[in-house]
Order: sequence, then structure tokens, then C-alpha cells
Amino acid sequence: MSESTRRDFIQGTAALSVLSAAALPLAAAAESTKMNSAFDYQHSPVALPFDAKALKGISEKLIQSHWENNYSGAVKALNLVRGRLTQALGDQNTPPYVYNGLKREQLFRTGSVVLHELYFANLGGDGKASADLRTRIGGAFGSFDAWESEFRKIAQGLGGGSGWVILGYNEQLKVLENYWMADHATAPAWTRPLLVLDMYEHAYQMDYGAAAAKYIDAFFANINWESVAKRA
Repeated sequence: MSESTRRDFIQGTAALSVLSAAALPLAAAAESTKMNSAFDYQHSPVALPFDAKALKGISEKLIQSHWENNYSGAVKALNLVRGRLTQALGDQNTPPYVYNGLKREQLFRTGSVVLHELYFANLGGDGKASADLRTRIGGAFGSFDAWESEFRKIAQGLGGGSGWVILGYNEQLKVLENYWMADHATAPAWTRPLLVLDMYEHAYQMDYGAAAAKYIDAFFANINWESVAKRA
């Protein structure tokens, strides 16, 4: 085995180990959890998993506004769209293009709800990853610092606009990498999110104006790496 092949194998194995413990076959997952109805399900907002006053560099006013207006607003919109879909499906006169318009909106709102919940859940920590997690992430990127540098660069590129940055494990490609997302509906296929950063301006404008880099620093200072590790 050549040195480059050996290095690729080691890095790939390290990346896979980050996620393997949490992977469940679909049948096992279905048995262990209650599956909601595709047509009747209505989602309820999930409370912030941390004290909003305790974040460093992100104000309570901002985080409450983010939760109440953007996230909870997305939940309400998703539930409304779900109701409209049920009505439209029961009406034989609903044109397919009208129905698909609602399905596109459902996709967008679903992404917003799920990504916001993941984002809030990976906040509230001290920003310090364990040595074990640093080693595992570093195995996929060459070093933990290399991972962080790329993650920050992607976030900075989204500053002043909209989108998300995700550290995720692609189950099909067997690769742990950082992903750029333009909006709520552009998630990479079959990828498990481990760390999620909201780069829409509503996530930081109230505190930092256009200074997105300062918000990114604050985000890193508040990462709950224990939550990230549980997703791995």
C-alpha cells in the first residue's frame, strides 16, 4: 500500500468512525420511534435547549427574536402548508402545478424548521471540542484546524447574504466534509448534519450589523460540542 493510499484509508476510517455509532437501519429506526402521518402531522416548536442569557457574544434579544420570529414562524408556515396540501389533495380539481407549488413550499419550510432546530441545539456550550472529537474530525481534514479554517471561510463567503454551513457525513460517499447551502432546500443528499451554522442575516444583524465575521467568532465560542458528538 502506497503512503498516499495508506493516508487516505486512515482518514476515511477516522471520518467514518465519527458517525458509525449513531447509524441505525431504517427498519430498526421505525421500530424504535413512532412514525407521524405524512398528511396529518403538525409540528410544535422546540424550546431553546439553553439559557438565552448565557450565550457569549449573542444577545438574549437576538436569540429570542430568532427563535420566536424566524424559527417559530417557519413552524407555523410549515403547518399551514401541510393543511393546504391535505385540502388540495382531496380536491380533484387541483391542478398538478398548483399542488407542486405547495410541495416546493413544504420542502423549503421543512428545511428551515429542521435546520433551525439543529442550529439551536448545537449552541449553549463552551466552544471547546473534546480531544477525541478533535482527533476524529481532524482525521478527515488533515487536522482540526484545517476543518475549522474551511468552515469559517465558507461562512464568511455567505456573510451579507443567506444560507447555511454544515459539517456533515455523507452516508453514500462515506465522507465527512463541510457543505455550503444557499437556502433551506439545498441540503446535500443523504448527509447527516453534525454541526449547523445559520448565516442568514437575521441570525446576527441585530447584534453585529454587517460584521458577519464577529458573529462567526461568537458562534464558535458557543458551540455545544457534546451535542455535536451525540449526532456523530
